[in-house]
Amino acid sequence: MTPTRDEAFARIRLLRSPNVGPVSYAQLLRRFGDAQAALAALPDLAARGGAPYRPAPEARIADEIAAVKRAGARYLFHDSPDYPPLLAMTEGAPPILIVRGEASLAARQAVAVVGARNASAAAVKLSRDFAAGLAGAGLCVVSGLARGIDGAAHKGALSAGPGGGGTIGVIASGIDIAYPAEHAQLQEQVATGGLLVTEQPPGTEPLARHFPSRNRIIAGLALGTLVVEAAPKSGSLITARLAGEYGREVMAIPGSPLDSRSHGCNQLIRDGAVLVQSPADVVELLGGFDGTPRSRFREAAPAWSAGEGEDLASEPADVAGLLTTAPVGVDELIRQSGEAAAAVQLALLELELAGRLVRHAAGRVSLAG
Repeated sequence: MTPTRDEAFARIRLLRSPNVGPVSYAQLLRRFGDAQAALAALPDLAARGGAPYRPAPEARIADEIAAVKRAGARYLFHDSPDYPPLLAMTEGAPPILIVRGEASLAARQAVAVVGARNASAAAVKLSRDFAAGLAGAGLCVVSGLARGIDGAAHKGALSAGPGGGGTIGVIASGIDIAYPAEHAQLQEQVATGGLLVTEQPPGTEPLARHFPSRNRIIAGLALGTLVVEAAPKSGSLITARLAGEYGREVMAIPGSPLDSRSHGCNQLIRDGAVLVQSPADVVELLGGFDGTPRSRFREAAPAWSAGEGEDLASEPADVAGLLTTAPVGVDELIRQSGEAAAAVQLALLELELAGRLVRHAAGRVSLAG
């Protein structure tokens, strides 16, 4: 559906308001029917959670919308026809994206190609060659426009030309900011010859906390994630783990055990990722993908989602005493409290709006530190 102008404005304002994330956004829209009604309810809900509340100022949202237009970008709402279908299936998918370029690319079969920023020369060439081959075979190549493997993947995909699968760049900054600075021209090429995606408002600098959120979008857009070269505990491995949690294929290119930059890929293969040695291997894996990944890297664990299911209750459950700063599954809170899921859902929403609750991956929550 296409929201009215007033509703679109209210949706952006709702998401930019304090302590409103993807889960609470979905809950509020479902309970109140539209963003305008949800905004009006925020102060009362937060007060019940124990804190005063002010939604995002209207002037700030008007400035943001103007900045999006100046950048030649547009908004994609969660229920837009061209919102990426695979991303919509993931837990905590961004309710609103800001995009430049050809949004229809996000509906194509896609593969994420990620890896080290300080990659070896051989790995950079491998990334570029793999991406060119994958795009030439009709797959859209998704990456994060970072130095090293990411940049090479975008360049390789673009080299396949208009007849290729294209490329999608997901950034951790505003749509109007290029990071790293030396990729400003590449980012513009992705935006004009492919698709540039972010969930951050214009003017947002690429802070460290934004990159894990960016990684979940990269993993969510693709049928599978290929790691070319990565050290242990790198952001690329986070993207691979997320892909595994989403039930997507996880692939890695093996490297020398003498090079620490290969240890992450070798570890992924040891833990169940599929070893690939050519673009044809990736095409074969994803061409016949039926929702059941061949990789055993990490099975998607079924988890109760606070963003779906029944409506919120009229009265909240008393669950604050069960929470600590250690994350716990929402399903466990429901089990231990003996309360209805809808009542627990409302209690968590009130605590979150009051700034007393933090949501984590896999349907877990904790008290704010």
